[in-house]
Amino acid sequence: MMIDPVKAELAASSTSVLDNFVLTDTDIGAGPADLHADTVWTQAPVPGGVHEALMAAGRIEHPYRDRNEDSIRWIEDRAWWYRTTFKGPDNLAASERVRLVFHGLDTVADIWLNGEFLGHHENMFRPAEFEVTDQLHDLNELLVRFSPPLYGLGKPAPAIALQEKFAEARGTAPDETEDEDSPGFGGMSSMHALSTLRRKATFSWGWDFGPRVPSIGVWRPVELVRERKAALRGHHIRTDAIEPDGAHLSVVVDVDLFASRAARARVTLTSPSGAADVVTLPVLSDTSHASLIVAEPELWWTHDMGTPSLYDVLIELLDEDDALLAERRDRIGIRTIALDRSPDIEGGRLFRFLLNGVPIFARGANWLPADMLVGSVDELRYRTLLGLARDANMNMLRVWGGGIYEHDAFYAISDELGLLLWHDFMFACTDYPDSDPVLRAEVTAEAEYQVSRLRNRPSLAMWCGNNEAHLFHGFAYQGYSAGTWGAEFYHRILPDVVSALDGGVPYWPGSPWGDDTSEGWMAVNGVMDGDRHAWEVWHGTDMGAGGGPYTDYGQAGHYRRYANDRGKFISEFGIHASPELATLERWIEPATLGIHSDSFDAHMKDRPKDKGDALLRISTGLPKTMTEYVDATMAAQAEGLKFGIEHYRRRQPHCSGTLVWQLNDVWPGFSWSVLDYDAMPKASYYALKRVYAPVLASFTESGSGLELWVTNSSPHDLTCTATVRITDRRGDERLSVTVDIDVRTGGSKRVWAQSEPLRTGEMVWVSSGGDDFPRNRYFAGEVQDLPRSDSPVRVSLASAGDSHAVATVTADTFAYQVRLLGPWSGMRASDGYFDLVAGESVDVTLTGLPVGFDPALISARAYAGPLPRLAADNQLRSTGHA
Repeated sequence: MMIDPVKAELAASSTSVLDNFVLTDTDIGAGPADLHADTVWTQAPVPGGVHEALMAAGRIEHPYRDRNEDSIRWIEDRAWWYRTTFKGPDNLAASERVRLVFHGLDTVADIWLNGEFLGHHENMFRPAEFEVTDQLHDLNELLVRFSPPLYGLGKPAPAIALQEKFAEARGTAPDETEDEDSPGFGGMSSMHALSTLRRKATFSWGWDFGPRVPSIGVWRPVELVRERKAALRGHHIRTDAIEPDGAHLSVVVDVDLFASRAARARVTLTSPSGAADVVTLPVLSDTSHASLIVAEPELWWTHDMGTPSLYDVLIELLDEDDALLAERRDRIGIRTIALDRSPDIEGGRLFRFLLNGVPIFARGANWLPADMLVGSVDELRYRTLLGLARDANMNMLRVWGGGIYEHDAFYAISDELGLLLWHDFMFACTDYPDSDPVLRAEVTAEAEYQVSRLRNRPSLAMWCGNNEAHLFHGFAYQGYSAGTWGAEFYHRILPDVVSALDGGVPYWPGSPWGDDTSEGWMAVNGVMDGDRHAWEVWHGTDMGAGGGPYTDYGQAGHYRRYANDRGKFISEFGIHASPELATLERWIEPATLGIHSDSFDAHMKDRPKDKGDALLRISTGLPKTMTEYVDATMAAQAEGLKFGIEHYRRRQPHCSGTLVWQLNDVWPGFSWSVLDYDAMPKASYYALKRVYAPVLASFTESGSGLELWVTNSSPHDLTCTATVRITDRRGDERLSVTVDIDVRTGGSKRVWAQSEPLRTGEMVWVSSGGDDFPRNRYFAGEVQDLPRSDSPVRVSLASAGDSHAVATVTADTFAYQVRLLGPWSGMRASDGYFDLVAGESVDVTLTGLPVGFDPALISARAYAGPLPRLAADNQLRSTGHA
């Protein structure tokens, strides 16, 4: 059973959930006296937001549909009021108190209770709490007013200066991007600059993957908490070491003895197998400490390395007579996590995570908020997206610093599924005025709250100071000299909070970050130390990995550039791709959907909007229809990410992680995601599932010919045999050899090679004699060099149930990127976008089908991108993949 720690704490007290709110809007600056008896109120979901309430009431269309984004801008210019009434607690004793807790207000809020002003709050990332014991009546009215989040702010000098520096570099005036909502590199809008003074999700004002739809409202639960004599305010159970005699734990319990003279805390840990360990802490002050040794611990591992074992925790606060004053329940994992930065024999330093002392290769992606409307993401959506990440063999996600600290369910599910979390603090892509006293106080309080809230999560692998703030500042100023640009946050305040309140999870100043002096100011995104963002590919700019020079933008942004990268940990890299056509047609009217139509471009936020065409021209050929566009962009993304990850994994342990940009989408648009907004996997998702398998067999071409490498990121040594086959474009076999493989855990080595290069149109295949690794293939040339056939791919249902089916897919000739299709957005396939050789059949399990589905609606289709260019068989290529 998954336990939400916040809800568990509140349930242990006498708690009333306040969720029956109504909503209205006024001019900015209106007060409670301006709300009259004839004011029209609309039912408002809590947790939720204003946009969701207005959609439910029929006042606005969905902001994501077609071109509705602009039609809802007026919401930003109004004051929004939430109101509810509730009964006060009965028979309140003198030794009791009542707290009103807003777990999330988005963002600038003023609160009144029974006409009395309680206070002001302007940080969506930490709660607002008020003791209201003396203000409560038998019947109470609560009012919350939200002002526009950026209203009244002056332009912060550091962010404006940064904009001017980038404008100077571009040769444009700073205000030429004033109305641009989606920032490209260095193209932050004035809205983004203003937002540095307000603790609200930076992506609210638009980004290169999403629209400008700033959420507003009560986005997390509201509770009335009744407490008796004492309260448990926090706890921390940290694994300090795992030794032969067991796991050594530190136990910290924070209490508030507001009406009790003495107490003790009893902490019980119950393992998955039922063994219980108990430690008692005398409570002599607000914070009590104890040590505990758990013999034969059941360790928490990522799902690929073992079992993500979780212990149930019960904390009981007792008085002198053993009467229960308060209790709290939680789930924790016993594990250690560390960052290894020891010297690398290749030069520089390693950057790899050690889980329970074992080095891991981080295989994963960057996590974005699951919706622009952050208050309405429920547990089912988290479970769907995180489950898909786990099923794709990912073991780490990076929570990106332009978004939010997620809802509790996100972290609980990550714990349960065995996914590590690299967690940014919420700073992104600009300079922050760290000398501003109000902002500094908010950042400190926010960090203290979030670190205390998440420090018991076994999934938490690292706290990171920011996303690309160092990188942007370095590019603009060619250095990191002292100043009020955010360095005080990243290098003092945040690490001090992590050290003081956690102490068991590593801290890293930013992503990217590195400090090898040999690379100068570019060390921040260098290849000798730390993590790097590999945006040479797609954006076509040298970001520190070298390569070139290139005279053609398509070659400058081509995925072959990944082969130049010698980075230690690649925490961002990606290639754009369209969602499935069915997803697009659910959100854009088919009549208005065409390549670079107005509706198309409204959902394309990267600039220039035809940036991907240069890559497609080389890789697939330019598409002429939407069907071709979807297939071509998916193929380019899948092949590119596959190529890059294979390169990085072959470099293990010199490279120790790849986090693709990005896992998911905030809305139904064109982006770098591998799962679209409707959670439909793109071709790249299935490519990742194969190249993220614990054991990877991959081919590469070099000046000496063709090589096969095997990379073993599993917890076990590998000994097996493999078959290598080379076929021509007709599928005829030119070579078949058996290869003996012996690779230790954590190793990567060449196991086979031939000096003769592949010919254009040839493909080389590798498969395991057992089930040791997924089949893989490599082809000479580009996607548009692949053979195409008019022969259809056939599908038959071997068996079917109420909501699932097993489909057998058969191809008579070579078929590229074959997938199963159906009209249901919830349909999921066990495999997709796979290749079939002539005469081959594959069984695919389909789930998420509606009860009573029509089997005739399930079909199979191969790649339908632009027609291939003609190439002569057996033609030797003059160039190959780097």
